[in-house]
Amino acid sequence: MTVELICVGTELLLGNIVNTNAAYLAEKCAGLGLSCYYQTVVGDNEQRLENTLHTAIERSDIVILSGGLGPTEDDLTKEVASRVMGRELVEDAGSRACIEAFFAARGAIPTENNWKQALIPRDGIVLPNPNGTAPGVIIAEKDTHVVLLPGPPHELKPMFENHVMPYLMKLEPGIISSQTVKVCGIGESKVETLLKDLIDGQENPTLATYAKTGEVHIRVTAKAEGEKEARRLIKPVVKEIKSRLGNNIYTTEEEVTLERAVVELLLANELTVTCAESCTGGLLSARLINVPGVSDVYKSGYVTYSNKAKRKLLGVKKSTLNKYGAVSRQTAEEMARGLAFLSKSDVAVSITGLAGPDGGTEEKPVGLVYIACCVKGEVTVKEYHFSGNRQTIREAAASAALVLMRSCILEYFSEITFGKK
Repeated sequence: MTVELICVGTELLLGNIVNTNAAYLAEKCAGLGLSCYYQTVVGDNEQRLENTLHTAIERSDIVILSGGLGPTEDDLTKEVASRVMGRELVEDAGSRACIEAFFAARGAIPTENNWKQALIPRDGIVLPNPNGTAPGVIIAEKDTHVVLLPGPPHELKPMFENHVMPYLMKLEPGIISSQTVKVCGIGESKVETLLKDLIDGQENPTLATYAKTGEVHIRVTAKAEGEKEARRLIKPVVKEIKSRLGNNIYTTEEEVTLERAVVELLLANELTVTCAESCTGGLLSARLINVPGVSDVYKSGYVTYSNKAKRKLLGVKKSTLNKYGAVSRQTAEEMARGLAFLSKSDVAVSITGLAGPDGGTEEKPVGLVYIACCVKGEVTVKEYHFSGNRQTIREAAASAALVLMRSCILEYFSEITFGKK
């Protein structure tokens, strides 16, 4: 079956609110085995909403609308949907009682316009909303199913999971299940090259690659009658991807981020870490510190933005700065070595670069970044050339630092394992 999403609200069109509902609903519907070919955002305009809904009903089995169910005059979704589906609005006693209880619990008196939320299309299925005042509704007509959901995510999500998902599961037997393989250290084009035969020959499961900042995600998706069968189909494909990409894979768990994988690697090897950042201004430390349990490995962080700070705090030589400049391989290495000595950490990471938009030269353009990682006294320095605005370059540098940390730690213990140390 096909599903179409319509998100209602002028504030979405203007960019005042990020449309997170569409991403949430699309992912959930895909997991139910529904094919979504169209998503639309329409403002609080009666005629445009009516035209949009007519079009959606003609080409899709299920239409899910979010937003426009509130008490104000510009909340038009229910009225328009009722007219399009040929249903009159009638007051639902249960919905009215819920609205009364909602206000009573807060010691407030509902204004008259709140009662419009108790009007339900005749023969519609009421979806209770314990988190707000606007109930949801399902209007079914032959092979067409129109679902109306409130706009606020904290109301929409529980309503969808508790009431809409069970309804849709009865309409479309079978599920779609996915597993994500997360890769770092190589780009999307290299990943696609290494997996080209798998991608070209895909049927069920299917493979898709997604480029992220500093990493690549590979989503393996299978359609089956149940979760167990879907997992059986996915397992050998993931195993083959692992055999080809090796240590470049840092996780196959959806909830694990790159920084969490790095922290877990530090914890597993009982290593401590300290960071010294120039152009990133603490972004690397912030990402590490965002991981629960990092206090067992993270010792300290320094933002050494000026040359003076690099000299006074990290021991970078004045002669190095004069000869090579703050953005150089030599400075990055001295920052990491000085940091390791200062902090007595097992792992010391330094970042220095030009985030722009000004300050670049032909020799050292904006986006040039040097990152050094010192593991147990051994230093690796890498040169990077990032593009984009100031924030994009800073975020890319922080991601690259995490990738380099992970690579250096793995290499260090690999050499111990194979007797090279």
